[in-house]
Amino acid sequence: MSNETKTAIVTGASRGIGAAIARRLATDGFHTVVNYAAIAAQAEEVVAAIAAASGRALALRADVSDPQAVADLFERTEAEFGTVDVLVNNAGVTTFGPLSDVSDEDYHRLIAVNLTGTFNGMREGARRVREGGRIINLSTSIIGHYSPGNAVYTATKAAVEAMTRILAKELGSRRITVNAVAPGPVATELLLAGRSPELIQRLTNEIPLGRLGQPEDIARIVSFLASAESGWVNGQVIRANGGRN
Repeated sequence: MSNETKTAIVTGASRGIGAAIARRLATDGFHTVVNYAAIAAQAEEVVAAIAAASGRALALRADVSDPQAVADLFERTEAEFGTVDVLVNNAGVTTFGPLSDVSDEDYHRLIAVNLTGTFNGMREGARRVREGGRIINLSTSIIGHYSPGNAVYTATKAAVEAMTRILAKELGSRRITVNAVAPGPVATELLLAGRSPELIQRLTNEIPLGRLGQPEDIARIVSFLASAESGWVNGQVIRANGGRN
């Protein structure tokens, strides 16, 4: 990838890991699209933070589970910034509890956002990301640890990892790399909501480095995968979990 200004789309970028990724890529010099599903004010806060640091960003609403909305997201990005160089499929939802208690509504919501949403992004990215570009998916380090209470969430991310490895082979001739980052426990609303302080402490105790991850820990890895320095890294899943598994 050249030194010219590049463009990145980050889905689910209004808060948490996605917001940290958007801010980091903007710092790296990318024109950055901050995608959000519902709350415009949060996305605009990320855009304002990027602008305050002399970056250029745009908040765009799109439901990633809707293929037409994802196509429109690319259309609007290209109209504003030109060709898309990097796509980060970050948008995701979770629930926590035994598989036997998962409702039909929650099951279909996790499939729609985590799996179908990432598929929609990957498919559109495969068609439209510029030659030599990057597609980066977010998975989870629960794969390999298989923590109780995360069955459907983990299943959706396992499917994402499978698609990541296959798409990497399909796009190799265009020098587009496809990789995934699989965070361990990161101190975001997605992790903390619905979990007791005791459970959070137990998760922390399981991490050899002695702390939960921070969104910026994951953003730094995405920054590398989006850079020219990662050009020989393809079809990989990077597990960032402090050594928990």
